[in-house]
Amino acid sequence: MKKTYKIEVDCANCAEKMQVAAKNTPGVKDAVVSFMTLKMKVEFEEGADPAEVMPKVREACRKVEDDCEVYL
Repeated sequence: MKKTYKIEVDCANCAEKMQVAAKNTPGVKDAVVSFMTLKMKVEFEEGADPAEVMPKVREACRKVEDDCEVYL
């Protein structure tokens, strides 16, 4: 399953770090973060519940940039 989320991030470098953090989150098969469109596209692993995975993705991204936001 793939979903797109609106994000708030300050720079392209931080967006890249957020992408890596999201990809390394359990339950995420792939993630693409676009600084230009301020969107995060997430592909979830088979059987993963986005409602359970995305708070973990948000937490991982905030470790990279504490004032970033992922709108769930």
